[in-house]
Amino acid sequence: MHDFTRRTLLQGGTALAAAGALTGPALLDFAKAWADTSPWKAEPGAKLTVMRWKRFVPAEDDAFNAMVAAFKTATGTEMNVFSESFEDVQPKASVAANTGSGLDLAWGLHTLPQLFPTKVLLMNDVADYLGKKYGGWTDAAAKTVKKGDDWLGIPVATIGGYMTYRKSATDKAGFSTFPTDFPGFLAMCTAMKANNTPAGFALGHATGDANGWLHWVLWGHGAYTVDKDDKVIINSPETVKALEYCKALSETFIPGVASWNDSSNNKAFLSGELYCTANGISIYVAAKDDPTKKDLAEDTYHALMPVGPVGKPTELQLAVPILAFNFTKYPNASKAFIAFMLEKENFDKWLSGARGYLTHTLNAYDSSPVWTADPKNAVFAQASKRALPASGIGTPGEKAATAIADFLVVDMFANYCTGTKDAKGAISDCERQLKRIYR
Repeated sequence: MHDFTRRTLLQGGTALAAAGALTGPALLDFAKAWADTSPWKAEPGAKLTVMRWKRFVPAEDDAFNAMVAAFKTATGTEMNVFSESFEDVQPKASVAANTGSGLDLAWGLHTLPQLFPTKVLLMNDVADYLGKKYGGWTDAAAKTVKKGDDWLGIPVATIGGYMTYRKSATDKAGFSTFPTDFPGFLAMCTAMKANNTPAGFALGHATGDANGWLHWVLWGHGAYTVDKDDKVIINSPETVKALEYCKALSETFIPGVASWNDSSNNKAFLSGELYCTANGISIYVAAKDDPTKKDLAEDTYHALMPVGPVGKPTELQLAVPILAFNFTKYPNASKAFIAFMLEKENFDKWLSGARGYLTHTLNAYDSSPVWTADPKNAVFAQASKRALPASGIGTPGEKAATAIADFLVVDMFANYCTGTKDAKGAISDCERQLKRIYR
């Protein structure tokens, strides 16, 4: 755990200044003024333990740490923050929910608050305050955390996953512009493999990457786990078509994708083994920040996810909502911190620190400077608006969150693409597990 202090804040000043963030006294002055007028006054002696996902862009972490330190100084709230990998966030949040101890806030993935709807502190007042002030929430972000009219958490941001590719390789494959539909994308990947510049996408239990691109393929064919009434409908001709398309695509991939986690494609791309994948902007940022990878950075571009036969975007982007547990001793401090995170003086600059890795979920941030700071950032600005909630066309809630957390769609595709099961068997396994959840 890290106990953030004023010294921590000032040490982060250089990185933050480069990102255009408030730093040092300016940030502290804002934080103190905000605390004086905030609708939520932190309880005397408040101490918050916060778990968050482990950062992929160091400057984002610097900006976040500075924000935490400023909040601590302004409100007197002790802030203990620690990071966990994507894969470990949900299990550790579940332990806290089941034991009623260990955490005050958990900043996690997809529909995390929906896993513990009776254990969270309702955030209706925070959502209303921020939504009215900053142009309203994007549709998928709001659905991610809402149960009926109640906000189980706050959708802080979206980690956009888009096509990351080496332009020299796609040009050589005969595609001067990135394909915008599924047939074109498959044709490009086939040509890239023939040139020994392969694509690669995770087929293992990669919480962000595998869930993201495989739901995109499923939904792009008009196939869904459940319908609008939450009836299981995975066993459909559309699912078979999605499996067949994915298998053909997987045959163009670099070896080893069946065991990939969320960091595997980053490593393969940066090492020069991989030429096209779906990822956040972190690969490009890492290349830009490494003097030995200047040529790689210049050759790296981004594109929107191609559109499938349904004719419209069908993207599962990585929502990162935050929740406060209702057993916290400091509900006011919890709400104050969450609201503080998304105030313009913090959030606009935090987006710049994240360098495109985080995408806003409040419409007022459409014009944030980060989206024009580098032309290669612009694609990621659309992540929150093009996404569907993790439930697809079904009801976002505990059941949909469980299906995502248990990798049911990922395993269905992986079983078929690796030859472990035929289409009927892969779909049947997924259907049986979905029916156990949606009973």
